[in-house]
Amino acid sequence: MKIKSALLTQMSGSIGGMTGSHNAGGLYLRARAIPVNPNTAFQIAVRAALTQMVTRWTSVLTAAQRAAWNLYGTNTPVVDTLGDSRTLSGQQWYNASQIPRGQAITKLSSTLTVIDDAPTVFNRGDFTTPTAATSGISGLQITFTNSDDWANEDDAAMLIFQGKPRNASRSFFKGPFRLVGVIEGDSATPPTSPVTLAPATLASLGYVTTAGQRCMIAVAVTRADGRISTRANIDTLTIT
Repeated sequence: MKIKSALLTQMSGSIGGMTGSHNAGGLYLRARAIPVNPNTAFQIAVRAALTQMVTRWTSVLTAAQRAAWNLYGTNTPVVDTLGDSRTLSGQQWYNASQIPRGQAITKLSSTLTVIDDAPTVFNRGDFTTPTAATSGISGLQITFTNSDDWANEDDAAMLIFQGKPRNASRSFFKGPFRLVGVIEGDSATPPTSPVTLAPATLASLGYVTTAGQRCMIAVAVTRADGRISTRANIDTLTIT
């Protein structure tokens, strides 16, 4: 639970039976909803990746590596849901950056590797935001800039996430997202844009869509030195 101002002008999260959120109209309060746990194969995979990274942090990384991740965290603050800057621990950064790589490795048989050494560049790795187009027939097409640093770097990649489809009347969307594709960088021959994910791939790794639904597409870039970019919601597409 996060509350800002004694007069409750900003609030995020839940306390007791009350949840604070906001929309275009401003702050509002609602009854706290307890989500069900369907325990899907996708959820199990994410939990397995988390368990793997927690185990690596305590059993594989050296004290020097953990200290280096803590240094990265100290020098790379993030902005929270209330717009305030805060500092993450080294383990939080390690999990945030390596769990998506672990998912890509197991879910997509990617050639990416887990990066245990901490970044020495204290930023998140900028990239040019791509565009997306989709239909029920042709799948999902991502048009990206292959002159970006990540595209010309071995063991780096753009991760593609598909949001759960929703009715066209719903505009607000926070998640969930599923990892459906990886565009891997290559120092010798960068990937060619655009890249298209077939409908069968989306149905297998993401969500099945129907005509008229809306679907949020997001991307993030993982770099060879262990950095993970901010996830960018690149488009809300109407399925045709």
